[in-house]
Amino acid sequence: MIYNLDKLNEMADGDQDFINSVISVFLEEVPQDLESLEMAITNMDYENVYKLAHKIKPNVDLLGMEQSRAVALEIENLGKSSENSEEIEQKFPLLKKDILQVISELKKDFDF
Repeated sequence: MIYNLDKLNEMADGDQDFINSVISVFLEEVPQDLESLEMAITNMDYENVYKLAHKIKPNVDLLGMEQSRAVALEIENLGKSSENSEEIEQKFPLLKKDILQVISELKKDFDF
């Protein structure tokens, strides 16, 4: 399991509806953001690369996805300059792979 609900459980303080709501929003928004990020990278739209990586970061952080958070932060910082396109393209597949794996696991674990 590459996600960890400790932070979310602490915030929820036993409220399972809150946990389900956060996971539902994650499953709804993050795949769209990931797809938009991939398009922004393809189109060399670095302003949106920065914005989308910034938007993804707290979502993966909330689910304890430390590696994904770190990669999103790197992409966010790299998105500040078009000179970093090669590095962004190298890092994105790792972020995508991890997020897609977590989406799959969450759907199984929470019957979404």
